[in-house]
Amino acid sequence: MAGSERPIVIVGASLGGAKAAEALRGAGYRGGIVLIGEEHERPYERPPLSKGYLLGKEAREKLHVHPPQWYAEHDVTLRLGTPVVAIDPAARTVTLADDGEIGYHKLLLTTGSVPRRLPVPGADQDGVLYLRRVEDSDRIKAVLRPGARIAVVGAGWIGLEVAAAARAAGAEVTVLESLELPLLRVLGREVAQVFADLHRDHGVDLRFGVQVAELTGADGTVGGVKLADGTELAADAVVVGIGISPATALAEAAGLEVDNGIKTDQHLRTSDPDVYAAGDVANAYHPLFDRHLRVEHWANALNQPQTAARALLGQPDAVYDRVPYFFSDQYDLGLEYVGYVEPGGYDRVVFRGDPATREFIAFWLSGGRVLAGMNVNVWDVVDPIRELIVSRRVVDADRLADPAVPLTDV
Repeated sequence: MAGSERPIVIVGASLGGAKAAEALRGAGYRGGIVLIGEEHERPYERPPLSKGYLLGKEAREKLHVHPPQWYAEHDVTLRLGTPVVAIDPAARTVTLADDGEIGYHKLLLTTGSVPRRLPVPGADQDGVLYLRRVEDSDRIKAVLRPGARIAVVGAGWIGLEVAAAARAAGAEVTVLESLELPLLRVLGREVAQVFADLHRDHGVDLRFGVQVAELTGADGTVGGVKLADGTELAADAVVVGIGISPATALAEAAGLEVDNGIKTDQHLRTSDPDVYAAGDVANAYHPLFDRHLRVEHWANALNQPQTAARALLGQPDAVYDRVPYFFSDQYDLGLEYVGYVEPGGYDRVVFRGDPATREFIAFWLSGGRVLAGMNVNVWDVVDPIRELIVSRRVVDADRLADPAVPLTDV
């Protein structure tokens, strides 16, 4: 097919891919759309996999972005269980694992990310679990039972949410973390301590400053964890949450610019003018922060496709400039975080409320300007926090800390 007769092809039948197809149709695009995914499950949202779905509070059907009939009703060709093995930007084609080939007019990559593997002996045994896909959540859910000994490697968001779910199921949980506190790089020492206290209060055995040397076991099934200092811990299952890496192999092989993800401009356009990227895999230039950002959270996968769709349709004002946002639920603690702070990139944390009560707002400041804010069990404040960040104005720290002063007046 020639030029404009070719479809827009979306590689990655994820939340981002499905939302891009929806946005294209919402913008009035009537051409062909092909959405290709290597998973057999139709596009679904991932946050419940470590939250409500893992806890057994959310049904599998609730995970999906659209009902099954949506794709046919909106003339979107959905190809599931179909890995893409190559992209040819010169020919504007994608090659499928079954040797099929699809030409594209424009291409959007929403390939997401993959869990980092634990590089130690014994990590390939049964019972060593990662969390990325719905079947991963099913496997973890199956081992969360009263009295089960669960070792969690990594005290990031995934590790802590799994630990909370495991404790809710009555399992004995040990969290192993190489740093001094959970979420230390993300939140800094002042706020990270809140999460250490939270999990200890719920009976989690937290081991900080440790290195995993080996996963022990018998007959191909994991049975424990051996630390670098010689300590051995028994475990019926080991859940590894040591981060994710952007799925850039296709882009690299196609010659696209890749640096901590697929590099894009503020329109989410890659180094090839006919190829765009969105979601976890995109390292996109952000005009507010004047730098490239790769954000590994749900809100990016939800919102970036709106911009990508408009850019794919040639709208020059399609710019992605939303402030990063994420949320987490652990035990009776719920939080929302908005903004962006590099590790060590702040000079002060201001609390509105007492962190010891786990009902507060934390603000990260640099030079008197708010870089990010996190509300913990305090609600309906994300918009004014976002406005403080976007305005870049210098704030009065005392007024910022005073709950009696509206955030719009600090």
